[in-house]
Amino acid sequence: MGQASPGCMCTRSKSRRFTRVALIAATIVLVLSQGRLILSAKAEAEADLSRAPPLAISDQEAEPTPAWTNFCQQRPAECSPDRSEPEAISLTPDIWLTLATVNARVNTAIKPLSDQEHWGVVDRWDYPDDGYGDCEDIQLLKRKLLIEAGLPRRALRMTVVLDRAWAGHAVLMVRTDRGDFILDNERRAILAWRETGYVFIKREGAEGRSWVTLNPHPAPIVTANR
Repeated sequence: MGQASPGCMCTRSKSRRFTRVALIAATIVLVLSQGRLILSAKAEAEADLSRAPPLAISDQEAEPTPAWTNFCQQRPAECSPDRSEPEAISLTPDIWLTLATVNARVNTAIKPLSDQEHWGVVDRWDYPDDGYGDCEDIQLLKRKLLIEAGLPRRALRMTVVLDRAWAGHAVLMVRTDRGDFILDNERRAILAWRETGYVFIKREGAEGRSWVTLNPHPAPIVTANR
């Protein structure tokens, strides 16, 4: 009395075995699915790497954006790259996958908000720690995460452009042995700089605090606000 019948125990045993098998099968499907995604991303990277775009050329010094100067005063370590680091990275499929992952992750996580609405000032460069930020805040976070992933700071350059609406905009330029590529919050894809349709004004120099112009004429001070 009070004991479970053999039939009941057998049913429970079969149920547990079925549950274990189902979990194992689901795990296998998940692993295979993730593997296909990784292989697909690497195959896409191989195709993209074959483009070998030309380098963006800079010549003379440019006046840093005032908000960048303030950012460097508040966070001097962010603007003092190690001079022993390379100025360009070797762009492998794994590195491309890292760039694409960080670009997508940050673009999804951070909600666009102007500096005026966010900070109460026209232009401020800072990390979007509360989940909100405009273009330069988003690119600064990508830069930080890529550095934490092992990429050299000197190869990751904050850059100011004029977008297709002729408005100031900040992007992150990644300098590589296959050319300069752009991480942007306005689009999902990582593009060679020539493919963006932007007018490139100036970018962070190899020494961090200094900037260089990216066109034949002196670079104006452009407030990036998108």
